[in-house]
Amino acid sequence: MSIKSLAQSLKAVKPFVAVILLQFGFAGLSIITKFALNQGISQHVLVPYRHAVAAAVIAPFALVLERKTRPKMTYAIFTKIMFLGLLEPVIDQNLFYTGMKSTTATFAAAMSNILPAFVFILAWIFRLEKVDIKRIHSLVKVLGTIVTVGGAMFMTLFNGPMLSLPWAKPDSHHHSSTAANNKVSIKGSLMIAAGCVGWSSFMILQAITLKSYPAELSLTVFICLAGATQGSLVAVALEWGNPAAWSIGLDAMLLASLYSGIVCSGFTYYVQGVVMKEKGPVFVTAFNPLSMVIVAILSSFIFSEMLYLGRVVGAVIIVAGLYMVLWGKSKDKPPSELSNKVLSPADEYMTVMNERDRELADIDSAREKRGDESV
Repeated sequence: MSIKSLAQSLKAVKPFVAVILLQFGFAGLSIITKFALNQGISQHVLVPYRHAVAAAVIAPFALVLERKTRPKMTYAIFTKIMFLGLLEPVIDQNLFYTGMKSTTATFAAAMSNILPAFVFILAWIFRLEKVDIKRIHSLVKVLGTIVTVGGAMFMTLFNGPMLSLPWAKPDSHHHSSTAANNKVSIKGSLMIAAGCVGWSSFMILQAITLKSYPAELSLTVFICLAGATQGSLVAVALEWGNPAAWSIGLDAMLLASLYSGIVCSGFTYYVQGVVMKEKGPVFVTAFNPLSMVIVAILSSFIFSEMLYLGRVVGAVIIVAGLYMVLWGKSKDKPPSELSNKVLSPADEYMTVMNERDRELADIDSAREKRGDESV
């Protein structure tokens, strides 16, 4: 194998390695956050702490590495950044953490697998994803989305018998907490699903924003600052009269803030932005089932979480639907191979103007040539 072909192979593998590392990061987030929530920390206060840490860690890299390439901030970009800070850091994380608090880490990770379906739907609406109903692979993508959502509903509504794991021995306290979790699992799952809608909207808007502001590190810092500011306002409102919720020391709040801020806000926002520019938002969310498997295994050891047959079946349905979407997406041609690409009115106008300018330049050149010959 030549050096050139080896370099091409490594370049092709990099996006896959990046998103797999993201899933390990998300798995660690689920475990650490669930541990912190079990210790009684406020999920609303965790949000601004998380993004303040992320902004502080990423800002030096953005200042140094993008000082010459950072685009000019405009009102339109600033507005998009404020919406990005609202959608994922504030709306998604507050809902997701609250839903996780009333269920389990495994359940929350499994429910997160509906994210690719929501991303696909929104990408279709905003024309970031191509769907041609006349083609089989496009129909499979649509059907896979429906199957994914159906699996999430099945997992929420049907528990089924408990699966006994030899290393997860529930005690009486665990039985009582499990019963409580079953009673509120529908409420918790709805909150997690609503959070995934905010998360998927964030990823679509991030993909759109990167086209006009292609500075991933700087955009990450601005999103985290917006999320920390808006999240602080929400936390103050929801934790009004409870100043103890903001206390932080060498405890679970500090651990959750550092890990989630550095790994799952700073690192994740940057990496998914880089991969998204090349592969699109649907690809970035395609590996979510890996996080679910890691969380299920670790949670059964750490929290003695019990698995239920209905939830396992629902998770399998979700994964099957997800990979139907991926199979259909794999059959799509890359934009460079689309011969019948539809241009927007603005692109059509610029194409016509460029052709006219070239024609005028050719006429002027011909006139100058004739003038030289007459002389």
